[in-house]
Amino acid sequence: MVKIGILVLSDRASSGVYEDKSGIEIEKILNSYIKNEKEFFYELIPDEYELIIEKLNYLADDVKCDLVFTTGGTGPALRDVTPEATEIVCDKMLPGFGELMRAKSLEYVPTAILSRQSAGIKGKTLIVNLPGNPKAIRECLEPVFPAIPYCVDLIGGAYIENNEEVISVFRPKKK
Repeated sequence: MVKIGILVLSDRASSGVYEDKSGIEIEKILNSYIKNEKEFFYELIPDEYELIIEKLNYLADDVKCDLVFTTGGTGPALRDVTPEATEIVCDKMLPGFGELMRAKSLEYVPTAILSRQSAGIKGKTLIVNLPGNPKAIRECLEPVFPAIPYCVDLIGGAYIENNEEVISVFRPKKK
């Protein structure tokens, strides 16, 4: 069983102005990528720094998610504080995730340089910041996912079995 947290950060969606599509897109993608039985934990909250920290801690420490994906709050706007909250809760940061996501996004839009996505480790949980746009989520998750199962192996999380027909992953060959 792989436990996956999806933390949607949106002032407008959390107040009912519009329906969340980003969290739904993440779940849809992960259902196609991961063969294991999965349990999703979904939270939709406003872009509030302290609340983001509280929810990340809850998903990692209390729920014991193997993976937590955030969506939204990664731009340069004043209320975009997801990367800062992620860095506060994580034991280690993994800047390569954000670097690859920005590089991939630059193939589509020049404003990708404004993105501040990141990833980090809290205990046995990998936390990955994704953009808030459903199309951008797919564009960013596809290039970084091949490293995710091995990363989760290294930190002691659940063994993630990928759907080879949909996406390949990297794990070193065993000797």
